[in-house]
Amino acid sequence: MTDATPGGPDGTPATAEPTGGTPTTAAPTSTPTPPAGDVPAGDAPAGPDSRTTDVVPGPGGVMTDEVGVVTGELTLRTEYDAGQVTLRVQYKDADEWYVVTGGRAALADPAGLDAVHAVAVALVDRPEG
Repeated sequence: MTDATPGGPDGTPATAEPTGGTPTTAAPTSTPTPPAGDVPAGDAPAGPDSRTTDVVPGPGGVMTDEVGVVTGELTLRTEYDAGQVTLRVQYKDADEWYVVTGGRAALADPAGLDAVHAVAVALVDRPEG
């Protein structure tokens, strides 16, 4: 036997509440996390699986997917998520992050993140040109 709960002021239908026996629990719902490539540039938070270093690229700067070439003092971040590594840059101390063009690759073992970041820094950081 159940008691009906009146519908809410927003027009939601009435629900039935059990009056005895084992309590029921609704199954939890989850919102899928978008793949790294679908996250807007400014909404790319650094997680525990990332490395960050300030760099100054050589002539020509760094090509990004979102805004083209960026130059000057930058911050380079190498992120690992679900078997993929992504390189992002931002103007030093800015809020927006941009994906480095061609800066995505499969990485089976997250233990390789330090090595990938070291190589990326070595390729990008060219303050003398």
